[in-house]
Amino acid sequence: MTEIYLIRHGQTIANKMGLKQGTIDDERTYLTATGKQEAAVLAEKLNLGNNLTALYVSPLHRAQQTAQILNHQLNLPLIIDDRLREISYGDWDGQKNTDLKQKYPELFYPLAGVVRPEYVSISHGESFQQVETRVRSFTKELTTKYPHGRIVVVTHGFTVRSFAAIVTGACGMDILEPDNCSVSKIVVEPAKMKMHLVYYNRVVNSHF
Repeated sequence: MTEIYLIRHGQTIANKMGLKQGTIDDERTYLTATGKQEAAVLAEKLNLGNNLTALYVSPLHRAQQTAQILNHQLNLPLIIDDRLREISYGDWDGQKNTDLKQKYPELFYPLAGVVRPEYVSISHGESFQQVETRVRSFTKELTTKYPHGRIVVVTHGFTVRSFAAIVTGACGMDILEPDNCSVSKIVVEPAKMKMHLVYYNRVVNSHF
């Protein structure tokens, strides 16, 4: 059985500003002081034991910042994988969520305030299916390489959501993106590549 712990990066400047980050990778997407603190607290509280195999991380700076903070405690080999990058929102990358919702209300779920799959026809971004395809490829390769491994993955909100969507068969945004510095866990049976969602969006200081 392969265990995969999925961690979303800490809060960024763009998160705070309400921007669509997508694949932009400049100073707007670097961790805030809060984001760094979130990662430090998670590093302190994250008790996964000593028999971890590797730490995989998105190539985007905000994920690598988070991974480096976590790795002060984990001390794992750090491997960058492009399949873990965030969804590209195309022309919408870097734009304000409030402006996009006002201009294209039909492309957002009104209650959740997140994009519908059809957004791609206007933004020329990456489709939900494209993200899920690369996530599925990553999971299959990882499980084949580490059939009994325990892997930490530091990535992005939509990417984590895509792992969960594949496991559960969810469509659209039935499953919403997780919080900053949250932890989700899936396990994979190597022989059949059967995936199971153990938990989703756990945060250190949860408020109910």
